[in-house]
Parts: sequence; C-alpha cells; structure tokens
Amino acid sequence: MIFFEPFQLPFMARALAELVVLGALAGTVGVLVLLRRLAFVSDTLTHTVFPGVVIGHIMAGDGGVFWGALAAGVVTAVLLTLLTARRRVSEDAALAVLLTTLFAVGVLLVSRQTGFTSDLTAFLFGRVLTVTEEQLVQTAVVTVLVVALLAVLRRPLLLRAFDPVGARAAGVRVGLLDLVVNVAVALVVVAAVKAVGTILVIALLVVPAAAARALSDRLVVIVPLAALLGAAAGWLGLVASYEASIGYGLRLASGATVVLVLVGLYGLAHGAAFARRRAKLGQARRRVASEELDVLEAA
Repeated sequence: MIFFEPFQLPFMARALAELVVLGALAGTVGVLVLLRRLAFVSDTLTHTVFPGVVIGHIMAGDGGVFWGALAAGVVTAVLLTLLTARRRVSEDAALAVLLTTLFAVGVLLVSRQTGFTSDLTAFLFGRVLTVTEEQLVQTAVVTVLVVALLAVLRRPLLLRAFDPVGARAAGVRVGLLDLVVNVAVALVVVAAVKAVGTILVIALLVVPAAAARALSDRLVVIVPLAALLGAAAGWLGLVASYEASIGYGLRLASGATVVLVLVGLYGLAHGAAFARRRAKLGQARRRVASEELDVLEAA
C-alpha cells in the first residue's frame, strides 16, 4: 500500500520516525507559541541557531551540528530574555537585532567553506532522508525533556499566557518562565535542524497549532490535536515526496513537501471550521424562525 510501502526502506523508516517525533514535539510547543503570540520569536530562533550549526559542522562535521545548534539556541534564548526583561529594549527590536546579527555571522562562516552552496542549502532546508539513529536518539531525548518541562510548569505557563499581570501579582517569576519558553522553542529548532533545516522548522512550530486552534476552542483538545497534525504531516509529506520521485520521476524535497502538506491540512481545518460555523448559524436561524412562527400562531 502506498502509505506504508516506502517505509520498508531503512532510510525512509528513520526519516518517518524523525518527522513523526518532531511533528508531535513542535505541535505541542507550538500551542504555547500560538497562545503567547511568539511566532516572530520562533522565526528568530530558527535563524539565530544558524551560526551554531555552521561552527559545529566546521569543528566536528555532521556530528557537531546538534551541539553547535544547541549552544547557539540556548545563548539566543538567554540573550533575548535579558534584553527584554526590563523593557528598555522592545521585544521586536531585540528580535531584529539578534536575527540579523547572528544569521549574518552564520552566512559569513559558511561562505568561507568550499562547498558553500550545497552546505548552505543543507543547513537551511535540511536533509531528512539522511537522518541517522544517533540523531533519532537526540530528537527523542529533546522531546522527553521539553514535554516533561512543559507538563511540570503547565499551570504557571498558562497563567503567564492568559493573564501576565495576574501572574506577576501572584508571585510567578515571569522572567524565568519567559526563559523556559524561549529555551523550549530553541530546543525544538535544534532537534529539527538536521531534518528540515533552520528555515522550514517555523512551519512545524506554527501551522499545526494554528490548524488545531481552528478546529477547537478547548486547550485539552488543541494540544494533542496539534501534535497529531504535525506527526501526520510528516508521514503524508514523506509519502508524497517518495511517490512523486519514484513513481513519476518528479523530484520533490522531502522537507518542503512536509511543509506544503501542513499548509494543506491548515486549509482543510479552516474549511471544516467555516462549514461548522455556517451549520451552527443555520440552526440558529431556523430556531429563531420556528420561535417566531410559534408566536404568530399563538396570536
């Protein structure tokens, strides 16, 4: 069957495992990003890990990419939290400075390498089909750590998201929570950098949560639904890329295909939400018309 046959190949099975775990992780963290309106923060972090990726690759080859990205992500999260803590620098200004500075450093570093074009493409857009078992383990460890952290801090994180003034009044350490969120987003970026690259990971962080939000207003539903949509997009994107390449000779980049599938699911979610709203509106109109008819008949 087309949905299972490609994954009999070991490299496809590893790619599937990586994207399913990443999709679930990014979908979960993405709900918090959506609640806090941190899409630009996520976009910044996907760019600022780039110099870490390059330095890690220069120093230790492919094995150093994860650790270089991890160091750059944590440094960025700390800098962003410190710059915006006292409101002397606006958040958007801090994000712009960090994004442009660190991304430019990454481009300068990679331009010094002999395979500049191919390396840059790999860093930005990933190579999910070359994922190794070591990278799978790294992604799994990051997933466990992030999900456990969010589960332990879920109450103060939600209070910070919905009522920041009330959180401060209740004695919640808002600055520390902001650092936790920034580090969580950075860890998602680090986990995804080899698979889908520093650019396409923003779609994994934002789109599944936005699609889930269109389908439900209940947080207890949105979180697992976002994780499910992220994992499903990874699976369907790999299938579509494999079938197009093998069956029709049309080469499609796996990471980009996954993102397009995500956008397609987002469109379907909004279509379903629109249809549901129209159905409810129709029911309300029919109920009002029935009540008015009853009043007229009683008169």
